[in-house]
Amino acid sequence: MTLHTVNKSPFETNSLETCLRLVRSGHNVLLFEDGVYGASKGTRFEALLTEAMQSCKIHVLLPDFEARGMSIDSLISGIETVDYAGFVNLVTENERVQAWL
Repeated sequence: MTLHTVNKSPFETNSLETCLRLVRSGHNVLLFEDGVYGASKGTRFEALLTEAMQSCKIHVLLPDFEARGMSIDSLISGIETVDYAGFVNLVTENERVQAWL
């Protein structure tokens, strides 16, 4: 399996959209740093992420999400939160890591 990481804001780059277009069934996607902005309800990315969750798992680094002033209530339903230890677990549990810059 592959862990896809997105750390750039989807409002500034197309990294998240490209990642979601190319991710395969069973893979994991982790949004961290400014990539967490894509995990907020009510954005144009909500439908893309909801559709992607039909075949892969989407994770968000909760400390980064909260550090940007967002509350868990604004997180898109179905996205799993991880802490720093969870981030490390995702990296070690997957065979490859693909960073989308």
